[in-house]
Amino acid sequence: MVFFPVSVIINSKTIIRLSEVIDLKRLPLRKEHAARLAEYGLQNIPLNACCCLRFSAGEEVLHEGQPISWLSIVVDGNAKVCRTAPNGKSLILCYNISRGLIGEVELMARQFNATCSVKAVTDFECIAVSYQNCLAELKTNLVFLNKLGTELAEKLTTSSDNFTSTALCTGEQRLCAYILQNSHRSLFRDTLTDVSCSVGMSYRHMFRLLGQLCEEGILEKRESGYCIMKKEELARRSHTAAELYQRV
Repeated sequence: MVFFPVSVIINSKTIIRLSEVIDLKRLPLRKEHAARLAEYGLQNIPLNACCCLRFSAGEEVLHEGQPISWLSIVVDGNAKVCRTAPNGKSLILCYNISRGLIGEVELMARQFNATCSVKAVTDFECIAVSYQNCLAELKTNLVFLNKLGTELAEKLTTSSDNFTSTALCTGEQRLCAYILQNSHRSLFRDTLTDVSCSVGMSYRHMFRLLGQLCEEGILEKRESGYCIMKKEELARRSHTAAELYQRV
């Protein structure tokens, strides 16, 4: 197994080396991993240049600003992509990563540090491919570059959809869609100040909408967050915004 001598932050508290992350999270490659590598034309890369990583809900897969030395291929689970502003507030750029690549923007832009953070929303599994050992293959493999180009185009479309949602959907629609996309086992526990930034409304207005949803029995406030009590009604109220977010 190849280890990379760089540091990352786990859960924004403990600074450890990426080699330790891979050592803690790594799992043996399975047949489905080989099939996923083949989808990207990477079936011939050395097996010791990649590994399977698994993260629990709430754990960081990448931390913005920290060195990145591997490309990830999503295998299973959902994650969200966040970007932090100079004032410390976070904006959700992508609500639901359930397939595709992580780190491809940094690869093509020759960025040595992660340009955003990726956090697991559910249990999350990916294949980590070492830049150090596979960079030449990643830069010249036409099958891989074709897939990468397609996924970058899809992300551009997603970005346009998110802008459209913010501009044209009501605050309630955006908030309900956000809660549906970021809840885990019917529990929503994101930081509310970050939520208000991501859905494009003031904290006071968002808190008022949450209160209304609780009064109507759609949500229930608990110590650990908000529990979804009426998922179908929440989905109905998120209708237009959710349709846009589902394209992610």
